[in-house]
Amino acid sequence: MIQHPNRRAMLLAAASLGLAAATPVRAAAFPDKPIRLVVPFPAGGATDFMARSLGQKLGERLGQSVVIDNRGGAGGAVAAEAVATAPADGYTLLFSTMGLLTINPSIYKSLRYDPVTSFAPIAPTHSTSNALVVQPNLGVSSVAELIALAKKRPGELTFASAGNGTTSHLSGELFKSLADVDMLHVPYKGSAPAKNDFFGGRISMMFDTASNFVEHVKTGRIKALGVTGRKASPALPGVPPIAATPGMSNYDVSLWLGVLAPAGTPKDVVALLQREINAVMASPDVIKQMADGGIEALGGGPEDLAALIRTDKAKWAAVVKRAGVQAD
Repeated sequence: MIQHPNRRAMLLAAASLGLAAATPVRAAAFPDKPIRLVVPFPAGGATDFMARSLGQKLGERLGQSVVIDNRGGAGGAVAAEAVATAPADGYTLLFSTMGLLTINPSIYKSLRYDPVTSFAPIAPTHSTSNALVVQPNLGVSSVAELIALAKKRPGELTFASAGNGTTSHLSGELFKSLADVDMLHVPYKGSAPAKNDFFGGRISMMFDTASNFVEHVKTGRIKALGVTGRKASPALPGVPPIAATPGMSNYDVSLWLGVLAPAGTPKDVVALLQREINAVMASPDVIKQMADGGIEALGGGPEDLAALIRTDKAKWAAVVKRAGVQAD
């Protein structure tokens, strides 16, 4: 049978198209454009400082800019939702605090992200502590003395926080529970106004990021009685962990941070980002820069960050329930 010339040409064209379709097209190497690192708080705070340090070094290693995108609001939920709904291609990442993934699910009832299923964990990056600081006129020099005073004056001592459900709030609630004391929580709309009233002498004490108080402790303006993590902070030498106080051995509010991508991000992209992030956090200059601010540089992989999320999510759900914490 002789084929019509046009038909034969069509068959040859179709065959060539089929071969082309069967031949994989080599994708551009990742990354070939800037990466956006979404930060759940406004510029200028401790979280922003850590994110910018990481972003600068990571961009240098990847050969692409890492753009910091500060998205505050709803305890970090605005930032988390933005990343959870972004394309799963590695170009939009979340620089998450512990509270965003482990506390928010217990206090916000209509979150549009799930800390476990909405993200692909990449690596834990930082760990820090809150510090328990008090007014000098309270006349206490240790956590044990503070507990004794609070028992003598139930409901009279006050502690400020950056808002309901924040780590500064839950640090105090866990303290109240383990010490069996009654103290009055005074929530503010952020850390700055809380610190203003505390420094103004209108609040008895605060639990907040240790690096915020270093200079004030050095000058004697306030007293630091303890840190909330398991280890002493290099920013506050000589100040012990609260857990070292008799009866408080189960006290631990270690504040970790990490980087995540949208769920479904290719595993090879996650692996590349993990490797480069770990290299940044292991560099001597980053380790020193963080230590100067009372922050520990971490490393690890997706499984390490996922384990932190699971463990602390259950821990803080119990604290929130016991304290009856509700979002503002």
